[in-house]
Amino acid sequence: MAALPEPSSILTFVEARHLVEEHAARLRPRGKELVDLLESAGQVLAEPVAADRNFPPFPRATRDGYAVRAADLIQIPATLEVVGEIKAGASPEAAIRLEPGQTAAIMTGAPAPAGADAVVMVEYTSRYGGRVEITKGISAGDNIVPIGSEAKRGVRLLSPGTRLDHAAIAVAASVGRTHLLVYRKPQVAVLSTGDEIVDIEVPPGPNQIRNSNSYSLAAQIHAAGGEPVLLPIAPDEPSRLRELVADGFESDLLLLTGGVSMGKYDLVEQVLADFQAEFFFTGAQIQPGRPVVFGRVPSNAGAPAREAQEHDFSRADKSAEGGAISAQGHAYFLGLPGNPVSTMVTFELFAKPILEALAGMTPRKLIFLHAKLKSEIKTKPGLKRFLPAILLGEFEQAEVELVRWQGSGDIAATARANCYIVIPPDRERTPAGEWVPVLMR
Repeated sequence: MAALPEPSSILTFVEARHLVEEHAARLRPRGKELVDLLESAGQVLAEPVAADRNFPPFPRATRDGYAVRAADLIQIPATLEVVGEIKAGASPEAAIRLEPGQTAAIMTGAPAPAGADAVVMVEYTSRYGGRVEITKGISAGDNIVPIGSEAKRGVRLLSPGTRLDHAAIAVAASVGRTHLLVYRKPQVAVLSTGDEIVDIEVPPGPNQIRNSNSYSLAAQIHAAGGEPVLLPIAPDEPSRLRELVADGFESDLLLLTGGVSMGKYDLVEQVLADFQAEFFFTGAQIQPGRPVVFGRVPSNAGAPAREAQEHDFSRADKSAEGGAISAQGHAYFLGLPGNPVSTMVTFELFAKPILEALAGMTPRKLIFLHAKLKSEIKTKPGLKRFLPAILLGEFEQAEVELVRWQGSGDIAATARANCYIVIPPDRERTPAGEWVPVLMR
């Protein structure tokens, strides 16, 4: 059996997070595929998307009103001759050219006529038959977007590594893209461990609990752009656990829950050591989630020869696909604590950056928002805490307050929360009204 990691591999939160980010920056996605525009939502772009023409392709009015020459409005009020009306989508045949003293009614989104250099909002005008009185001065360029000011033809609008949200989909649609080349979603194996865990369709015994962790992780994996692969529950028995871990390494990332603490039956680290695991850390100074484990195994690692052969075959297949594991020589794993809230928190903090990198996303730093604390918080110093909370209020009057919870096994309390309050490790008391960091869910 390979040597287990030293106890000194318990890191501060910042050290652990930065180490994960460093490894994520080296990872590459497992391949590409061409998909329908709407099907691409949530995936990561694998090609640049450029403007197919100038945006806007004409000088565009941004207000309903009258297209004018600003020089005609030096003296206010001014009365101008109305020589036409221009609506959005007007054809070139309906083009108007303004001469001094002339104006044209215009709608939002319509092309400004030749000779016009501004648009006066309709609120500052009064129409009298074929003439209009204007009561407010204007400067050249007001309420008109010039040709190509948003983007010139050929300019890149979206870059590879961009997560395709609704705004990115709109950009792709605006340049006529019906299909996009995206990175394939990484497969993420989820392995829950422990004799006390039963499948959700099985009535639990007096000392058993249903396997909620696999399902919460599956939802988080979907949201982060991956495809979950749910493995059978692993018992507290080394041989069967080893088999399931081997199955997990067939995916692009393996997440294990439970079995990473210091108890007699916490076997995950021992079994991973059989796969020649390299442990980067075996704990982080956070709460909940302190006993989180992060590491990797060589792509040709395995215990029994049969398993090693199966792994090599699988990785050869992935190599033909441009797969992440064989191309980089390692398979990554995270051992997450078994308490449900700890599992959710440590996924967000440590698993998500690895998954996003495998999905093709450009690496990004973790950013906390800030909100005013509604009620005082007292904590013991020493650990960075991520405590379930609710962001309340309306508009600019937002406040954040802890959810009443009974520790990292309290799923119901976490379901009521919509964020986590982040408490630094050196704080014992955080008074009401103070601005505190918040990690949104």
